[in-house]
Amino acid sequence: MTLPDIKGDIREVPVSVLAYIGDAVYELYVRLHFYGIVAGHSGALHRKSIGYVKASAQAKAARQLMPFLTEEEAAIFRRGRNSQASSMSKNADPADYQAATGFETLIGFLYLKGETTRMEKLVAIIFEGNVYEKKA
Repeated sequence: MTLPDIKGDIREVPVSVLAYIGDAVYELYVRLHFYGIVAGHSGALHRKSIGYVKASAQAKAARQLMPFLTEEEAAIFRRGRNSQASSMSKNADPADYQAATGFETLIGFLYLKGETTRMEKLVAIIFEGNVYEKKA
């Protein structure tokens, strides 16, 4: 897939766009991760994936990643977390929803910037840490 040619500074792309892209990219990585692990049909894959892509799980992932982020990545995360959401999830704690938006913004930023190796390294930390299997 060819990425769009983004004119100017990628940090000027609206948070809502970065989070929108990041949400889709992260969900694809989660689905591909479980494809090789979960036996069964698409329903079983979907149920397992939901545990990784819901706001509370993304908030946990964001907390786990914070020590590994560069200054630029942490700034992008904060920008997404602190943005004014145009909508709010009915099923998510507001703080988790904000952290999840920051997480999605970071993933979208790295993806659109073409830093997929870095993004994949951060996603691997999440999968290796099993943050979704633990109660916190």
